[in-house]
Amino acid sequence: MLDRRLLFVTGKGGVGKTSVAAALALVGAAQGKRTLLCENDEKGDLARAFETGPLEYRPRELLPNLSAMTMDTEQSLKEYLRELRIPLVGRIGPVARVFDFVAHAAPGVREILTVGKLAFEVRENHYDLVVVDAPATGHVVGQLASPEAIREVVHVGVVRSQVQWILEMLQDPATTGAVIVTTPEEMPVNETIELIERLDVEAHVDLAAVVVNQLLPELFTSREEALFDRLRRPAMTKRLAQQAGPGAPAVLDAAALAIARRRARVEHVERLMQAIPAGVEPLFVPFVFARRRGVRSLRQLADAISAELGVEP
Repeated sequence: MLDRRLLFVTGKGGVGKTSVAAALALVGAAQGKRTLLCENDEKGDLARAFETGPLEYRPRELLPNLSAMTMDTEQSLKEYLRELRIPLVGRIGPVARVFDFVAHAAPGVREILTVGKLAFEVRENHYDLVVVDAPATGHVVGQLASPEAIREVVHVGVVRSQVQWILEMLQDPATTGAVIVTTPEEMPVNETIELIERLDVEAHVDLAAVVVNQLLPELFTSREEALFDRLRRPAMTKRLAQQAGPGAPAVLDAAALAIARRRARVEHVERLMQAIPAGVEPLFVPFVFARRRGVRSLRQLADAISAELGVEP
């Protein structure tokens, strides 16, 4: 996966997509790659994860080999027009108003400015690895398929040629890949299975990896589970409370809940494994128990991903 230059990290909301994207960027930087981490919107989740100030369109170095930015489609449009050597005055003026109209009327315009900016960073060799905290599963296909949508509308000219090289980069599995983040639960797994097919059929973007996040540890052996079952019998529970205190039975209830939750999640993982294409290895990442999310928990996540990839953290 890390041999690719452009990774779009997506997944259902709440599965830890932003954290995994940030951790992947940390892993890339630790491997000596000049890494750019891009936030698709201005929610500020990446800034909070790295415990830093708000990110801007202009990349800012956060750590050695690791820079981060947030996407701004108007700034991307300005940059694109400069590449075409079209003079700009102030905030683009009438062009911005025309762009705003076209962006809402024509599918793919805003998305192509995001994808095009990131593809440009790769083509110009500004970074060895670009990791994108991409939209959630319901919107990422539209973003990745935007060059195809524009190409169907524009048949000649400079825009057509620009779209063509972006499309070739996105559809080159040696360069670009999608990373789907999920948790071992019913709805995230369902969305992941659906997205795997849509990426191939609609966006033609290769699946680089599936990250199964927030796996619960196996705390007890089968022998210990059998012992807990015996201790939960009324007579044993009463004796246990007398010997260890009134809170002891509640500990057994917590252990039973942990066992049940883990077993239920294993079933969803097994279903997911059947849907992952041959050659795509899933990455299993444990639940990171932390009082608050920040750089420390990101490094724990990066260490777990490094271990799954077989690289030094």
